[in-house]
Amino acid sequence: MTTADQLGAIDHIVVLMLENRSFDHMLGFLYTDQGNVSPAGHPYEGLTGQESNPDPTGAQAPVFRIEPTTPGAYYMPGADPGEGFQATNQQLYGTTAPGTQPPGNHGFVTNFATTLTLRAQQGRSVYPGTTAHSIMGCFAPQTLPVMSALARGYAVCDHWYAPAPTETLPNRAFACAATSQGHMDDATHTFTVPSIFGLLSRNNLGWAVYGYSAQPLTRGNFPDIQAADASHFGVFTDFRKAAANGTLPAFTFLEPSWSSTGNSQHPNYDVALGEQLMHDVYYALRQGPGWDKTLLVITYDEHGGCYDHVPPPNGAVAPDGSPGEFGFDFTRYGVRVPALLVSPLIPAGTVFRVPDGTTPLDHTSVLRTVQRRWNLPCLTARDKAAPDVGAVLGLTAPRTDDPLAGVTVPTATGPNPAAGETSHLEQVHADLVARHLLPAPAPTGT
Repeated sequence: MTTADQLGAIDHIVVLMLENRSFDHMLGFLYTDQGNVSPAGHPYEGLTGQESNPDPTGAQAPVFRIEPTTPGAYYMPGADPGEGFQATNQQLYGTTAPGTQPPGNHGFVTNFATTLTLRAQQGRSVYPGTTAHSIMGCFAPQTLPVMSALARGYAVCDHWYAPAPTETLPNRAFACAATSQGHMDDATHTFTVPSIFGLLSRNNLGWAVYGYSAQPLTRGNFPDIQAADASHFGVFTDFRKAAANGTLPAFTFLEPSWSSTGNSQHPNYDVALGEQLMHDVYYALRQGPGWDKTLLVITYDEHGGCYDHVPPPNGAVAPDGSPGEFGFDFTRYGVRVPALLVSPLIPAGTVFRVPDGTTPLDHTSVLRTVQRRWNLPCLTARDKAAPDVGAVLGLTAPRTDDPLAGVTVPTATGPNPAAGETSHLEQVHADLVARHLLPAPAPTGT
């Protein structure tokens, strides 16, 4: 990447990583009404509104807008879609094993039909009226006013991919350590490699990891973070205090609440609560003294089975020599996920991508940005090959306007269908506590 940017003016890189949503599902309609061109004149690979997928009968299921008035809008797609390597292959190739041809992304509806049957057998929540065609729902900008305003007001990345075509924990491992050590499902909760947190500590640079209302799950994932001092960890109120006091470190990693009634935006939880979280993170930073020197990255660990029309590229660099589960060699990316870059040094209306034919953006681009900013070595071959995002910082003087001024955070109506369920990541968190890799929750008062 070019060095003609303002990355050296950034003292704080903050990452908010949410759960299991694809790019088209959240942002595909962002600029459709403007011919998929941003106000800055940047091309945008969004939806035209003509995309479709075949259903199990062979009929085409068209993409449609999730409007604020759509029944159960903030619980769409209505049920938890298929996740993991085999489900992702079905969504991309139509088979559980990857095909030999480039993926056509034509299996989302048929996979969701299978998943709905499975969810019913498991007794899992399904919003009333959900059908296989529901997976083709993508949010209209007015339904996600906070996310849409940030995307339009700063930068949106329309070619940002999950590092691996599978579920949550392998992709979060890539986000923190540039490898999943060959793991391709959530059965593995811990890894034995250095992380970005240990790398920063070894170079006398500060970092913090915040959960929302409980100690962060990430704290139990890597040996160099498990052994770190408790001062590196906290909950969202601690993050707010640090931002207000101007004491945020070089790198901050934020987790949402993992509860089925929380703000992670995992399907089929309340997406509006995640809008509130983005709002609160943004204003905690904006109202603090470090705002002019801060870069906020908002992204999602993986697509979670939600529809996207852009085939993931090949050409990924394998991070290390770890043999991949399912025979996967880590030379193919996962599905596109939303990624917003927020800083007063970013021009409004930016669509940020790297040149065609070069290594695309994925979660390890955050690691590469941290490494370039503070002149740090890479963790694996994957982050060494990744482009950084410094070039998005195109302004020499910080902006003072506020793209969220006047934006009202939405509120869901109707009951949360998943309210009575224990989420998968709550179970992972409990397992890490039971293995003494996370502190036990503080006792609650009576």
